[in-house]
Amino acid sequence: MTEEADRPHGFASRDTAPHFVLFSGGSACRAINIALSRMSARVTRIVPAWDSGGSSKKLREAFGVPPVGDVRQALMTMAHGEGRASSVVRICNARLSDALGNDDAEAEFRFIASGKHPLLLRMAPSMREVILAYLAIFQERLPTGFDFRNGSIGNFILTGAYFAHGEDINLAISRFRELCAIEGNVWPASPLSDLQLYAILRDHRRLERQHLVTTMNEADSAIGIETIGLSSQAGEITANERTLEEIGAADAIIFGPGSFYTSILPHLMLNGVQEAISGNTRAPRIFLANILECTETRGMTAADHVRTFVAAMDPVAGQLLTHVISNTELFPFEKTVGRFPYLREGPLDRLCEQLAIRHISDDLEDAWTRGVHDGAAVAKLLASIAIESGETRPCNEDSVSAEALP
Repeated sequence: MTEEADRPHGFASRDTAPHFVLFSGGSACRAINIALSRMSARVTRIVPAWDSGGSSKKLREAFGVPPVGDVRQALMTMAHGEGRASSVVRICNARLSDALGNDDAEAEFRFIASGKHPLLLRMAPSMREVILAYLAIFQERLPTGFDFRNGSIGNFILTGAYFAHGEDINLAISRFRELCAIEGNVWPASPLSDLQLYAILRDHRRLERQHLVTTMNEADSAIGIETIGLSSQAGEITANERTLEEIGAADAIIFGPGSFYTSILPHLMLNGVQEAISGNTRAPRIFLANILECTETRGMTAADHVRTFVAAMDPVAGQLLTHVISNTELFPFEKTVGRFPYLREGPLDRLCEQLAIRHISDDLEDAWTRGVHDGAAVAKLLASIAIESGETRPCNEDSVSAEALP
């Protein structure tokens, strides 16, 4: 069977399909993004703007740029879902060697930046010139001793584009999308370059920076998170204008899956986001629960997640959730995947009834990879909810219908 035959049937055209806005981390909703793109849905990813680990950490410290790692990863996911396999996408997905040392990684980068890499030589000259111009700007600004190991070429190109376009991250992303011929949108939740996340644990200690919260040790994980917040020297925690525009134009707004305290909840703290969501009265607002617990949420249930999410809502903005989707509990006992147990629902039905939120529970786990969502199953469910809202145009005759909604 071909890959095309495995794809879920979709909407008649992307122009008339519903518009899904996904608030998630860089990789958690990868399979869902791909499935929606293959259904010809219109997809916008809003990704965290406070990533402080990995390649983004190196670039933020060296150049003072917004974190670009999650942006690049989401753009490459979008490209894959749309069937883009061009040389541009391949070079943007390339990483430098790690095990051979920094000198070898730097030599590899210099080779690529010289324009001699076979993927660059296959491109149209105009496209190659743009990429090499961005890499040249990146090279010009390199600080002494920069660590190239495991560096993402796509992140380097985005960083060069950021400086080439007046330190406007939205314009840099737009040019990057044009290079890769990507139709979907990816925007950082905020344009601020110095935005940082912190967590207050239940013992009142404060953990600074997102990567330290995501990778907290077992003892801190057992203590648990009391609250989280965002900080910036700018004072005001500004939302990206593009984020607010996309929320207003959405036919369905989805929170999750992803790390609850570092990838989902902080979006509610950006100025204007809650007001934009409550102002879009036609779009269902859906909380998609994780399948597994994680370091941040040990001992919590899906009901705890929803309760915490609702508690973070501004009463002035009104009710932000219309639906909660959870994975059906198949075992009456604790079961784990690696270190983490499956997330239990807890009193989710009762909570949703109290809040007038529709709770949908279904078997949404991928059949081949335990602990992650089946992207096609979730995409069909999201599409049926969007259709049921009555505000989207019909699919073609083979597409998912509202009757498929559990």
